[in-house]
Amino acid sequence: MTFSFNRNIIRWIIIASSFIIISLILWNTYTFFQDFKAEERSKMKTWSVALTDIGTIKSNDEVNEVTSHVITETIISTPVIVIDNNGELSTSRNIDESLLSDSLVVKNLVVQFKSENTPIEVNMGSKSKQFIYYGNSPLLNRLKYYPLALLLIILLFAAVVYFFYRSSKIAEQNKLWTGMAKETAHQIGTPLSSLVGWTEILKTENVNPEYILEIEKDVDRLQTITERFSKIGSAPTLKVMDIVEVTKSSYDYLKSRSSKLINFEIVLPAREIPVKLNEQLFSWTIENLVKNAIDAMKGKGDLKLELTQLENKVFINISDTGKGIQKSSFTKIFEPGYTTKKRGWGLGLSLAKRIVEDYHSGKIKVLTSEIDKGTTIQIILRQV
Repeated sequence: MTFSFNRNIIRWIIIASSFIIISLILWNTYTFFQDFKAEERSKMKTWSVALTDIGTIKSNDEVNEVTSHVITETIISTPVIVIDNNGELSTSRNIDESLLSDSLVVKNLVVQFKSENTPIEVNMGSKSKQFIYYGNSPLLNRLKYYPLALLLIILLFAAVVYFFYRSSKIAEQNKLWTGMAKETAHQIGTPLSSLVGWTEILKTENVNPEYILEIEKDVDRLQTITERFSKIGSAPTLKVMDIVEVTKSSYDYLKSRSSKLINFEIVLPAREIPVKLNEQLFSWTIENLVKNAIDAMKGKGDLKLELTQLENKVFINISDTGKGIQKSSFTKIFEPGYTTKKRGWGLGLSLAKRIVEDYHSGKIKVLTSEIDKGTTIQIILRQV
């Protein structure tokens, strides 16, 4: 308990520290942007003073060398438009001359520059004025989007860390479940061997053969379950088998041991359909789906299994008349740990998904479902 509490504290400290660091970086970037913007405005004011000097000198005077340098060298990349009292274009800097021939383009640029920076008024003397409209330089525009790029990088990094953590956690859980499954198979093996021996003894004690036959069926069933658990975590061997017969065998076993209030129905083709299967794992999938359907109906209703073939694909639909599934949960029900049962572990459908998709290269999904009307789950496999 203490370890878990300390781990949560450390996790929150890391999250808070990361948030503070990100905030400081963004604030520093914003401050730098404003400082750079203020520096550009200072240059523009210096340029406006030089422009005033040129506009007020007499014709026989020479332009001051410093003023000439400021006019030509101060503005390197900042786009500038100078408009006179009459609203006409007086001069410009760093703007394509071909664009300035269109008065509508000039007006649009003026509006754009005015939204980016406050215009500078220049007194040219004799009650003549000019207005300097300037936009952000290319460097300033790139800097403006830097925080967004930084945030994107941080989000991508966080996503990578999250998926790495999630993958590690899933791998650890899989390792745990695999170990538990193999240990369960090992533990079942000892009493199972004993049951086989006792069955042989009962055959010599004049016990009703029908009783022994049923016991042997259950012993075989336990052996099948043991094999299933022992195969978890390792690649199963697939053999070409008749999927019609395997499906019927699994379905009939559950039918004979389920409530008589369930109306079982099975629709199978009259011919064999060869599919690469691991019999123990595939029958486990069918049983999990059938048991879930029975639970959804609370032991009373109609349950139908239909197997069809289309081209080189085999479709197995298992339908019930249970409580149904919300559309938002169609994919969630196959996630490990997801369950609506009070005592459920949420492993049956996740195992079914893994067996069908990972081991048999097939597909399993909720085909249709309506609340309080029922659900149909479909398995798709390839024919050999």
